[in-house]
Amino acid sequence: MTFTPQEALACRRLIELALDEDLGDDGDVTSQAMIPLSQRGGGRLVAHRDGVLAGMPAVELVLKAVDGSITCVSECLDGTRLSGSGTILARVQGPMLGILASERIALNFLQRLSGTATLTRRYVDAVAGLPCKILDTRKTAPGWRLLEKYAVRQGGGHNHRLGLYDGILIKDNHLAALGGGLSAIRRTIETARQKYPNLPVEIEVDDLDQLTTALRFQADIILLDNMRPAQLREAVKLRNELAAGVTLEASGGITLESVRDVAETGVDRISIGALTHSTAALDIALDYDA
Repeated sequence: MTFTPQEALACRRLIELALDEDLGDDGDVTSQAMIPLSQRGGGRLVAHRDGVLAGMPAVELVLKAVDGSITCVSECLDGTRLSGSGTILARVQGPMLGILASERIALNFLQRLSGTATLTRRYVDAVAGLPCKILDTRKTAPGWRLLEKYAVRQGGGHNHRLGLYDGILIKDNHLAALGGGLSAIRRTIETARQKYPNLPVEIEVDDLDQLTTALRFQADIILLDNMRPAQLREAVKLRNELAAGVTLEASGGITLESVRDVAETGVDRISIGALTHSTAALDIALDYDA
């Protein structure tokens, strides 16, 4: 796996910021005080927990940004399930000053993205065997969106819209700004489709009355916000009766413990902000060779 050109650009921007805040004007003064400029060495990137790997392209970009002569040979591809402590992910070789200066930044990328991929895989596994997709949201760290969504894909999940520009999602605040009520649902769907005919139109609803109106006016996707499984089953039944081609998406407070119950209601997809906003870093280290 590798980054798209857009993901690589986003990563390089983050690397530039990371190097600036970590190295400052004087560089790695600790290593420079004691490591000879000519000293070369190497090490192994090692996973110390089970999980799913994501972020090796970022590691390579970090190493090259610090010292173009550092080599990194991957032994695992992004998306690989890591079983057991001690799995070797890659081997690095080159000037020790460059390796030491890049170590923390490279690990920050790899641990964070692998954590996101790992959590995503847990949700995907929880709904295994059901025709329901797990999606991310826009609840990402500023500047990290493309990389975090990349990690979601490595974990077997799917991407929701990338931003406010590539998909219409009419939420409760949009409806409230227009006076609310069922008539606002009709107006917003019709207006959005007229103004942006090539974009999918999604609308958030809170109850079955709103859902019925959104179905009648043929939103492409309807987001069922904070509905319990019993309500979701009723929503699926209504969709099947009134507009079978409309996609239903559940969202709001869905956990690993509840996600399968939600998927079993018959919704088409489930969006989960926790995939990116509540991820724990995967334990990965750079172990130096003697």
